[in-house]
Amino acid sequence: MSLFGAISVSASGLDAQRTRAELLVQNIANSETTRTDAGGPYRRKDVVFSSDPQFEQEFSSALQGMSVGVAASDVVEDARPPEKRYMPGHPDADKDGYVSFPNINPAEDMADLVSANRGYDGNVAAITALKDMINQSIQLLSA
Repeated sequence: MSLFGAISVSASGLDAQRTRAELLVQNIANSETTRTDAGGPYRRKDVVFSSDPQFEQEFSSALQGMSVGVAASDVVEDARPPEKRYMPGHPDADKDGYVSFPNINPAEDMADLVSANRGYDGNVAAITALKDMINQSIQLLSA
């Protein structure tokens, strides 16, 4: 695999982790949203990663069929039922006085956000190392 191909793989990782971080921030921001345009409380969203077919086809011969590169292939909504809280004065309360809140644990999403940040930083470090190797190769060739 060429150095530029390795940069492309890390760039796909950057994009995937950015998508993950955006969804996690959206989940945290909507952790108390009881009403959406679709009706009902906000539903937690998760990203699904898969190997990027473009990278898989391009590099499979060079790496003996190993999949490389990653893509955010899908965004899925949490299917768990919403959390019910007894709040009879709330405008979104049902006839029994219960309000449906998103089934979101902000602490869990913050931990996932730290993990996404570390994954992003790891890809940045890989790109920086590859860039330095390319610069050193150019300096060696120009001497």
